[in-house]
Amino acid sequence: MSQAIEDVDVELTVVLGQTMMPIRQLLKLGRGAVIELDGHQDQPVKIYANGEMIAKGEIMVAGENVAVSITQSVKNYQRN
Repeated sequence: MSQAIEDVDVELTVVLGQTMMPIRQLLKLGRGAVIELDGHQDQPVKIYANGEMIAKGEIMVAGENVAVSITQSVKNYQRN
């Protein structure tokens, strides 16, 4: 049974912030382009698993490595 659980893929998404821009502007972006987001570096990030928000966290930087530290679990029991 545990092998079956270990083989399940989960898509994790970490949201730092968001912005809106026209497609024409997006298509003009090149390598190294900077996109301003509405979030601030001290704000918690949102962590999603398969599109469902599961936690909040903070960005941790150590040298060249970037990680997310989970600071709050979000419980959502509204499943059918």
